[in-house]
Amino acid sequence: MFGEHKGQGGSRFHPSGWRESPPVPGKYNSLIENPSCRSFVPMPIVVMPETCDLGGRGVLITRPAAQADGLCLLVEAAGGRAIRFPAVAIEPIPNPAQARELLARRWDLILFASRNAVTHALPLLPGHRLPIEPRLGAIGAATAKTLSAAGRMPDLVPAGRFDSESLLALPELENLAGRQVLIVRGTGGRELLGNTLIERGARVVYADVYRRVLPPTDPAPLLARWQQEIHLATATSGEVMENLLALVGDEGRDLLLATPLVVVSPRTVAAARERCFARVELAENASDPALVAAMCRTIATEGVGSPEECRGSRRGEEGR
Repeated sequence: MFGEHKGQGGSRFHPSGWRESPPVPGKYNSLIENPSCRSFVPMPIVVMPETCDLGGRGVLITRPAAQADGLCLLVEAAGGRAIRFPAVAIEPIPNPAQARELLARRWDLILFASRNAVTHALPLLPGHRLPIEPRLGAIGAATAKTLSAAGRMPDLVPAGRFDSESLLALPELENLAGRQVLIVRGTGGRELLGNTLIERGARVVYADVYRRVLPPTDPAPLLARWQQEIHLATATSGEVMENLLALVGDEGRDLLLATPLVVVSPRTVAAARERCFARVELAENASDPALVAAMCRTIATEGVGSPEECRGSRRGEEGR
């Protein structure tokens, strides 16, 4: 029942086979040499795999520009070269009046669908502060960390994979009869979470507080050096993958499809195979350490097996 697990939630993420290590002197020289990572200033304790060496391979980092620092640092620490190429930009919605009004209401439960949802909701909340009374839920570890930094530890955080399915698996969300639930998200987000909670008796309302847009990017310089410098690519959602395909265009499509792609959900695996990516590796979840672990697995199995036959589409809107 909802309310019987106060103060609890899913377990904290700590991938097996990883250890926390202090920074190694000289290990991060590439942060100075590589302008792509120059914006990262703090040098926190880094979570490193026990055995992983990316061997100087270039990794295309497609997270939003303001959220790529952590992954960039871990790639560099694992011996890779992080090459930033944001495939999505995050913007506040043009007219936040409705979201502001919804965030001022009283709710039994507020669920944040991403860390961007937390960041963009804060300026719209009364007093620019998280409310005290309702329980708060986070889709994953990054969202939970952002909530904590904003002043409240979330009550509900899924363990394992950080997605709607894992959040819905929490026992606290099994029976929500009559509960008032607000889902804070970006425009056009998935409907699975809300629809399932409605089936479980909740009264669900969405507050859209940000939007995802295609960033203005000139891919020509990247494409000119792709074959020499890009050995792995990342896509943390199906939308990011589609944006990446759109950004590289026809000229870069074959180069991208031939590059091993690391993704964070089975849905994106299926979409990538439909798009005819030659190699797709699924990370345990969307965390930066899990992404780097998946990169390491990809490197360790280079040349093993053969690409699956593509039955999807390589171009445009076909095959969606």
